[in-house]
Amino acid sequence: MKVLFIDRVHPILEERLIADGHLCTHNYTCDFNELKQLISDQEGLVLRSRLKVNKELLREAKSLKFIARSGAGLENIDLETCAELGIEVFNSPEGNQDAVGEHAVGMLLMMLNHLGRCNQEVRDGLWRREANRGKELNAMCVGLIGFGHMGQRFAQKLSGIGCEILAYDKYASKPSQFDYVQSVSLEALQQRADVISFHTPQTAETKHYFNPAFLEKCEKNIYLINTARGSAVDTSALLEGLKSGKVLGACLDVLEYEPSSFEGLDTKALPQVFKELCAFEQVIFSPHVAGWTEESLIKLSSFLADKIQHRFPTK
Repeated sequence: MKVLFIDRVHPILEERLIADGHLCTHNYTCDFNELKQLISDQEGLVLRSRLKVNKELLREAKSLKFIARSGAGLENIDLETCAELGIEVFNSPEGNQDAVGEHAVGMLLMMLNHLGRCNQEVRDGLWRREANRGKELNAMCVGLIGFGHMGQRFAQKLSGIGCEILAYDKYASKPSQFDYVQSVSLEALQQRADVISFHTPQTAETKHYFNPAFLEKCEKNIYLINTARGSAVDTSALLEGLKSGKVLGACLDVLEYEPSSFEGLDTKALPQVFKELCAFEQVIFSPHVAGWTEESLIKLSSFLADKIQHRFPTK
């Protein structure tokens, strides 16, 4: 098959496809219109999130058999049209689930123990022990919204700490092997959780899932984590929660102001609400790198290769 790579991924994917006899080509700079011209005779398309694969593009893909998305989110791909045209869509959430789980734990521990502030204060010659007294995670209840690959791995990492773990997922039941996780309703999670972590895909349903009404239903003052998609959290609601004390702190690897490619922020276009958010030292940011490790780079491509080879075995 002819396979076009429009984003850079680990070379192990291309190496395995070539070993199976496929012809691989690359164009890492094409725009949408150029891709429309390139796609007509391609049988496979490998991408991350740089360009949208919509109905207009798919109608030009006369020979396309599969799309391979290096990563988890599929919001940039028109899945309905792919199904209509018989185009297989592969993703690889297994490849960065460990990275996301570890990153979320790291951000949470950093926040609870004031490590960002501690690091800077010691560098500045300050030795403030009482002011930097932390909180133990094992005494808390952590609620997960979404219990797919990422939520499951985060729960697994948390299980060694000994905290209570709740999970709510509208579309999936808790797998039986997670005996350290309680499957609960959203209402029960909001009543019991000290920490609420989002592990949801980007859909119309999950946009601003965290909003003023959601926060009002939380019984406790909470810590918030978002390593999923920025659109899940209404930043204005988060800011108001921080101001009121209803939100004690937040760990944000993603922001609703990111472009769909996730490549950078337009700092000139950031609203005032974000600038105010940055003034809270109990808010921890990272630049959408929770799943971005040296190991996940390899695994994302390896899992894709496994799936393509299984579905399209060579003779």
